[in-house]
Amino acid sequence: MLKKSFIFLVLVIFITVGALNIVFAQQVEEIKVGVIHPLSGPMATTGLMGVEGTELALKIVNNKYEDLNVPMAETVGFPNFNGAKLKLIYLDDQGNPEKAMSSVDQLITQEGVVAVFGSIASSVTATGSQAAERLGVPFLCPGSSSPALTERGFKWFFRCAPDDDLYTKSFFDFMEETKQVKGIEFGTTIAMMCENTLWGTDVAKAIHKYAQQYGYEVIADISYTAKSVSLTSEIMQLKAANADIVILASYVSDAILIQKTMKDINYMPPILFAQDSGHNDPNFILTLGEGANYIISREVFTSELLGNSTVAKLNEMLLEQNGGKYPMVQTVAQGVMGMLFLADAISRAESLEPEDIRTAILETYIPPEKTIFPWPEGMKLNEKGQLTTGRSIMIQILDQKFRAIWPFEIARVEMVLPVPGWDER
Repeated sequence: MLKKSFIFLVLVIFITVGALNIVFAQQVEEIKVGVIHPLSGPMATTGLMGVEGTELALKIVNNKYEDLNVPMAETVGFPNFNGAKLKLIYLDDQGNPEKAMSSVDQLITQEGVVAVFGSIASSVTATGSQAAERLGVPFLCPGSSSPALTERGFKWFFRCAPDDDLYTKSFFDFMEETKQVKGIEFGTTIAMMCENTLWGTDVAKAIHKYAQQYGYEVIADISYTAKSVSLTSEIMQLKAANADIVILASYVSDAILIQKTMKDINYMPPILFAQDSGHNDPNFILTLGEGANYIISREVFTSELLGNSTVAKLNEMLLEQNGGKYPMVQTVAQGVMGMLFLADAISRAESLEPEDIRTAILETYIPPEKTIFPWPEGMKLNEKGQLTTGRSIMIQILDQKFRAIWPFEIARVEMVLPVPGWDER
């Protein structure tokens, strides 16, 4: 009899705790998520574009949009928390790894956020996520692409974007398919010039890996200090190498400086590839004008996907939000979909406990029709927290616009290769 009474008591406690959890979930008025981005310093323009994306996501979560086919658009607030609203708390990581760590610590211990979102630079994301790991709170990254980030054995780190291993392989897949389909030859020698933080060094490793696999020869591997004031010596090394293909990995201030220096010394390789980032920042084109043309870069998004009604509507919302400064670009798109991915997971968790949110993130599947990326398999993470369903596309800057050129089924224009020299433009 005593044993039965004890079991009954345990059941009563269990049911009561469950009921309290439900009541708690229903009484929450707002759910706080922390965001770290570089809002000042050399990377501020890119960071502010990320904020444009998260602010669009905030509107989608907190309001109903029947004409948007993305997660969280069909309801007002979090339906499993009685319509509680999403609140984003921003801190400026300044593009500084140490600042990122203290910012994440502050967001979790002082602001009480249930998850952290960010950042742009891989080296910054690496340290910021260390703080989240130590404190046991989910950290979702929308874009930092160093493969090492999801190879650390972290429990609380997740990335809903491809990494540089996939991105770099896509250059070589692009060249192989273009040879076969269009008969364009690319040569066999490669020179690379990468910034020297975590991102750039991982890109360089991936280039060496895939160059060997695809039968190319790396004849110059140039590393430079990020945020440099002069890169003339490095560009002269590139010119002296005289490679058929040049691959760059640079944030926006360096990307602009590289292009200006190339023009100053009248150097332009036959093929010029860029690893996204600074070369796909709208300020790259705004600053350089026609001097930005003909660069080919890997992307996961281009505004030429505006044929999709959801993308077109989001683009309208963005232009209204930023006063028409620029249309939807990759960093904005990653901010939108990344935050919606996280909000969808929190909603399905039906709990604000870190472990429950973590489980929901790993169980998240966003079907292709509910993403704004051209990913036939939608969005899904593996057990390491790494997106496994994404793919890269190639864009070329033509007439000072980002134009899709590959995969060929989404191409809107014919690529221009080889790249015209400065005196041929």
